Amino acid sequence: MTNAQRRSGKAARSGRAGLRRLAVLSAAALALATQPVQACALALVMGLDISSSVNSSEYRLQIGGIAAALRDPEIRAAIMADPPVWMTIYEWSGQRQQTDVVGWTRLATPAQIDALAARLDRHVRPYDAFATAIGQSLAYALRRFDALPEACARRLVDLSGDGVSNEGRQAIALHPEAAQRGVTVNALVIKGGNPDPEAHYRYGVITGPGAFLLVARNGFEDYPDLIKGKLLRELLPEMLLGARDAAR
Repeated sequence: MTNAQRRSGKAARSGRAGLRRLAVLSAAALALATQPVQACALALVMGLDISSSVNSSEYRLQIGGIAAALRDPEIRAAIMADPPVWMTIYEWSGQRQQTDVVGWTRLATPAQIDALAARLDRHVRPYDAFATAIGQSLAYALRRFDALPEACARRLVDLSGDGVSNEGRQAIALHPEAAQRGVTVNALVIKGGNPDPEAHYRYGVITGPGAFLLVARNGFEDYPDLIKGKLLRELLPEMLLGARDAAR
């Protein structure tokens, strides 16, 4: 075999190897292209206290405050900045009183956000005469993630309440389960009850990376503004939140 023939054979083998590598890379690129660009950004479970200490006007401030927040341009922009967001909202009171207001709802378009706000407007309170079982409420919230339709980058529980737990197990007993599920628990506490619920929520309810507590010091009247701020803090990615805070 001449040198020219050997060089020709080597070039042919090299060319075939190059084509095989190109085929492998093309297949890998195609596989990546067919995968979702991003997973769900956030799964948020919101629990509203509707125990006997919450009167009808205070109840409307809660549920109406969430509906108004969903219609707020800042909240809508935060949702649309990193969609989709999955949200479910339930009401809670005693050990056996946990009722869904809306099941898991995908929020990725303005129309979907509007539809959720409208459902809250139409909702009717189911009961008003039971105790305050925060631990049972948190257990219910954690179970809701079993029905989450898709994997999400972050999992949050957002509890609102105006009193300490007076029935059933304590929420702190659920902290290991929350950690195992990768769930952070935040809270919005409404002042005015006796005993004061702030310390109870701060040291026995909230838990997980970045967990925080907001306090409505003037009672339920503060709820609409605070729930908007709370949702913004939960919805905005860390980088955007840092930039927003630095601009103030």
